[in-house]
Amino acid sequence: MSDERRFFRGFLVSFRQMFRKVTTEQYPEDKRPTQPRYHGRHQLNRHPDGLEKCIGCELCAWACPADAIFVEGANNTDEERFSPGERYGRVYQINYLRCIFCGLCIEACPTRALTMTNEYELADDNRASLIYEKQDLLGPMLAGMVAPPHQMVPGTTETDYYLGKVTGAVAVQAGEADARRLGTWLGMPASPEVRG
Repeated sequence: MSDERRFFRGFLVSFRQMFRKVTTEQYPEDKRPTQPRYHGRHQLNRHPDGLEKCIGCELCAWACPADAIFVEGANNTDEERFSPGERYGRVYQINYLRCIFCGLCIEACPTRALTMTNEYELADDNRASLIYEKQDLLGPMLAGMVAPPHQMVPGTTETDYYLGKVTGAVAVQAGEADARRLGTWLGMPASPEVRG
């Protein structure tokens, strides 16, 4: 094949492409749905009564290859219980400047406390706002949940929570949380009967 033919053959490919229909996505006005298993922003999940699933074990931080997760666990007490187990995640941070969205933290979590949502809009012009704190990552309070701290459902153990036997908050938990909020609002400690 001569050099001239090769030259024009190369331009033929470009010429054909010029008349093809252009595919333009109208983002952000028209957002396409992601696939169900898309790895987006993380979420810390709750049990059906509102207690947190995170037990502060720090396995997600150990599994993270980018060192993007920081967890500091603390012990639950009778006065303040945030999870059904012995411990809870007092401090939980994910640095999205480092996160590579690999999902290894999800696989490492023994209680299924950490999952990934389909939310992918994480851009920001401030570096500090890309370090998500616990309150940014916690899942929403759904119907039947009571905001912690409060005791476990009476007569249950932490195993009942992990087996899915707890389906929602009971009146005792709601009353305890309300009394605690009222006491905090008035600047007083919670009453002894609320402490359990």
